[in-house]
Amino acid sequence: MAGASLIELEAVLAIVRCGSFRAAALDLGMSATAISNAVSKLERELAVRLLNRTTRSVSLTHAGRIFVAQIKPALDDIQKAMNTARSQQETPSGTLRINAFATAAREIMAPLVLAYLQRYPRVHIDLVTEGRLVDVVAAGFDLGVRSADLVPSDAIAVPLGQKRRMAVVVAPTFFGHSTVPQVPQELLGYPCIRVRLPDGALFRWRFEKGGEELQLDVEGPITLDEASLARIAVISGTGIGYFMESDVREDLAARRLVRILEDWTPPLAPLCLYYSNRRNASAAFQAFVALARDFAAGRLAQI
Repeated sequence: MAGASLIELEAVLAIVRCGSFRAAALDLGMSATAISNAVSKLERELAVRLLNRTTRSVSLTHAGRIFVAQIKPALDDIQKAMNTARSQQETPSGTLRINAFATAAREIMAPLVLAYLQRYPRVHIDLVTEGRLVDVVAAGFDLGVRSADLVPSDAIAVPLGQKRRMAVVVAPTFFGHSTVPQVPQELLGYPCIRVRLPDGALFRWRFEKGGEELQLDVEGPITLDEASLARIAVISGTGIGYFMESDVREDLAARRLVRILEDWTPPLAPLCLYYSNRRNASAAFQAFVALARDFAAGRLAQI
């Protein structure tokens, strides 16, 4: 039975359904000879006769009746699965799995992910955020979102917006009568909110100006590993924070936070949606990539 093909099984069911080899051949779009050969091959593999044949009629043997009763539900399920797969090539549906840094996920959530779900309500998006880099294909993801400099060289990348920046921010009353730092090194004299990376290492604040690059291992009263918690600490006046600009943009506009050392935080590489080269991709996948390209081309609101 290991060598039996789907067409051989379908041939038996078609003969039973249509009542003759000729009618079954027409139903399956095969020749009468081909369908006869398919049934004969299956009977040889099973070492049992499934059909009684005469010049005027065809009927199931006892073994054939048992065989058909057992395979028909399974073939119905297979056909249903195939029809479902075909439908996903026509109408976006099913599940899309996306892997992203948390900051990247926050940036694309409203303008891309939620916009997509509004257009294609039959699609479910499974968005996984994590700090470590993963092989999206090996990990079972359809798409990844990372900064352009971290996208694998063999992947297809779709830039998602303008270059991003980091922001050093404090509560408006934090400095009081103290001197506001003018260069990054002066941060070492103030309490800062430390950040722990997913691998357990402490994040060094990165700066650049006029070709000079430096990293600081700041000190402060608290170490956190989640941006929303760090934001609360900075707004409360606990210390100076270092964030993706997008995470504190509303706070800056509302003057809950103010920015310092802006000239030391140049643009970063843009976010990219990326994926491996796919053939026969689902309609849901193709629609998401198309929407991302519209976004990149400015046909949707920018991040």
